[in-house]
Amino acid sequence: MSDDGDGKTTDKPTLIERLSAFLTREPEDREELLELLHGAFERKLLDADALSIIEGALQVSEMTVRDIMIPRAQMDVVSIDQSPEEFIPFVLETRHSRFPVIGENKDDVIGILLAKELLHYYAKPEGFNLRDTLRPVVFVPESKRLNVLLRDFRANRNHIAIVVDEYGGVSGLVTIEDVLEQIVGDIEDEYDFDEAEDNIIPEANGRYRVKAQTEIGDFNEAFQSDFSDEEFDTVGGLVLKAFGRLPKRGEATTIDHFRFKVIRADSRRLYTLQLEKLTAEPEGPEPGGA
Repeated sequence: MSDDGDGKTTDKPTLIERLSAFLTREPEDREELLELLHGAFERKLLDADALSIIEGALQVSEMTVRDIMIPRAQMDVVSIDQSPEEFIPFVLETRHSRFPVIGENKDDVIGILLAKELLHYYAKPEGFNLRDTLRPVVFVPESKRLNVLLRDFRANRNHIAIVVDEYGGVSGLVTIEDVLEQIVGDIEDEYDFDEAEDNIIPEANGRYRVKAQTEIGDFNEAFQSDFSDEEFDTVGGLVLKAFGRLPKRGEATTIDHFRFKVIRADSRRLYTLQLEKLTAEPEGPEPGGA
């Protein structure tokens, strides 16, 4: 209770009443909704993770497949004409769980190969037929909204779709993980590190997997390089500067004698890079990625 100056008393709203008023207030537009959410965060009614997820969900409703798809040029595919001996090393190197299988070219997607189906080959090599293992292809237009795509993925228990342009040509692919990462951030998958592992992991053919959060000092020590850490603390910051923007998965850039390819990223930050040491010294982003 409080005095209003005229000898009268007024009731202050209780915490429950203030919270109820906040939660029942209807925002006029998206901007006001975001203001309310940030206000809830500042009042500790939402934690940072919850706020980030809600913002991601709102963002997804405004994005299309075109915004997040892996471009056609960067699709890892298997040819129907390849023998298991030819494509299995590629499957092991790229470490995806699903691969488009093509005929003459990438416009001719025949089906989807699940990497786990290759267990049948190891169990009985003489009876293995690639075409018999393929799952049906799902095609989606570039203009499809991500929230609609996510609903379709869940309803049909599907995890990957081939993206087509207005003329019916293949323009890329998209996975359910790509959509979910726009909401919740990076999801652990075949490219992610175990927390106990080092930031730099050797791979085949003289390549390395590098966490974007690797400190530049640690990188310099590992590769006898001399990148400055005055402007950025991490390798991810160095790569972002080279691109001048947030790159998409599959894009690559060369800095000094090092070629960095983006292996894992979402619309907010970089997570994992593939590193290759070069003998020549081209500079800058590569057109169309690699």
